[in-house]
Amino acid sequence: MLGALALISFAVTFAALRLLLAQFARIALDQPNERSLHERPVPRTGGIALLAGAAASLAFGATALWLPLALAAALAVLSFADDLRGLPTALRLASHLAAAGIIVWYLMSPMQPLALVILALAVAWITNLYNFMDGSDGLAGGMALIGFGAYAAAAALAGHAPLAALSVALAAASGAFLLLNFPPARIFLGDAGAVPLGFLAASLGLVGWRDDLWPLWFPLVVFAPFIGDATLTLLRRLARGERVWHAHREHYYQRLVRLGAGHRGAALTGYGLMLACAAAALYARDAAAPVQAGAIGAALLVLAAAAVWIDVRWSRHERRTAN
Repeated sequence: MLGALALISFAVTFAALRLLLAQFARIALDQPNERSLHERPVPRTGGIALLAGAAASLAFGATALWLPLALAAALAVLSFADDLRGLPTALRLASHLAAAGIIVWYLMSPMQPLALVILALAVAWITNLYNFMDGSDGLAGGMALIGFGAYAAAAALAGHAPLAALSVALAAASGAFLLLNFPPARIFLGDAGAVPLGFLAASLGLVGWRDDLWPLWFPLVVFAPFIGDATLTLLRRLARGERVWHAHREHYYQRLVRLGAGHRGAALTGYGLMLACAAAALYARDAAAPVQAGAIGAALLVLAAAAVWIDVRWSRHERRTAN
């Protein structure tokens, strides 16, 4: 059944992508600017096709997860309006916080109010960081394929049919999107795709934790390359007193592109890190506590080493360009 769902989700997404490129290519174009990594206008409507493919999971047993899907769809509508016309930052953040609060209350109540608030803030943060990381060809699509693929594997092994179905559909739809997003990208996710994907990554992670499929650290390690890059970059910019809500090119993946790896090199590096983290998380998911701690530590060590390597290379690059 999951194989048939994967094929249907892939086909629906790919067909929708071709339709968008053929008939609506000039809607919501991402225009390059001094902060961009691309040099020509690219449609940012790919998220619409991806979510259409993911919706196929409703016919394969994912109806129990209707609320995460409904909230993701609502965020997609609002985000698409932002792609088209631009919306106030306060309105966008308020919608993310509202969706996060609703899903955390629905999934985790009863729970201590402080714990609910912390979880809601974490969901809102992951919702946003997926959008922050959608700036290089192939990166976000590949990360979604690997991340939701890891969720699907864990859910299937645990016998959780609704979560396995939705995760498989998201992974397959991401694979179809990646065919047209891998460098050189012909279409981007746009906010309408990146924001709902971030929300679903966080929400489905909580579903798995609530239903005892995995510990709370599991989704954090699976998506650690995204979480680590966005969080460290934010903290670094806050420490310098910069306006963190403004667009920039200071993420680790952006620096990797600018150091000469290009979009393809950055994407492949991200895939390698994501696969390593996902494999460690799957291996230690239901293992003894020392094994879990070792897997978490190994994943963090690999990511820290990658961050230090990029920082050192970037410092040398800045010294050379200054001279």
